[in-house]
Amino acid sequence: MTGSKGLKARRGSRLKPYIGTVAVLAVVFGGSALIGAHVRGAKEDKVKVPTGASGQEMLAVPVNPTVPVTLTVYEDLRSPASKAFAAQYKDTFATLLAGGQVRIEYRLVTQSDTEYGGRGALAVANAAACAQDLGRFKEYLDQVWAAQPTDPKDDALTSQKLLKELGKKAHKMDEAKFVPCVQGGDHDGWVRKSQKAFAAAGFTTAPVVQLNDQTVAGAGGKTLTPAALRTLVRKAVKEAAAHPSATPSPSASA
Repeated sequence: MTGSKGLKARRGSRLKPYIGTVAVLAVVFGGSALIGAHVRGAKEDKVKVPTGASGQEMLAVPVNPTVPVTLTVYEDLRSPASKAFAAQYKDTFATLLAGGQVRIEYRLVTQSDTEYGGRGALAVANAAACAQDLGRFKEYLDQVWAAQPTDPKDDALTSQKLLKELGKKAHKMDEAKFVPCVQGGDHDGWVRKSQKAFAAAGFTTAPVVQLNDQTVAGAGGKTLTPAALRTLVRKAVKEAAAHPSATPSPSASA
């Protein structure tokens, strides 16, 4: 009996340091998890504006930002309707930009996340903002449209692996900066703010097009056509030339 008690005592004495270490590690890692969750939560709420952002509350990504006539395009990168619009108007936008008379401001929204659940629209919009930081916004969007699932209920764009692969396909992307930005959700707060403004304006579907802050009817439908949009832009350009002081400058809006 005495020997048995002595053996148990010796085992107990050996286990005490181990048990104490496990308890300490549990506290440390548990605390780290809580701290990590707090940091991530704080980061999601923080609005980090992408490089070169402009427009009201700095929520737009501008292309050709030096002229007074502005087209604002609200796009949901998870939405097939936004993809179809981008394909239909790609050449029209390129022609308008080449003419040097209009600038385009892209506003990224997440209405499809609201409608179908998930966070693919948020994740890919953040990644697009990360690409904007590196001067590869349009190139990245081209890759997003090519990879977008046919069914908007498919939340495949939430995959960080896919988002990083699209960055490689966009070429000339500094992965050392792009990947941490994607993983960290650096621009999540900025995207959420854009969606909040979109919803507050009463919009429920993307795309939405505005010309000098006036909503153009029929974007994403049959009412608006590339030819009709070009006509509206030409009219706005003439009005801006006739009344230059009445048109807000890009620097003022930014």
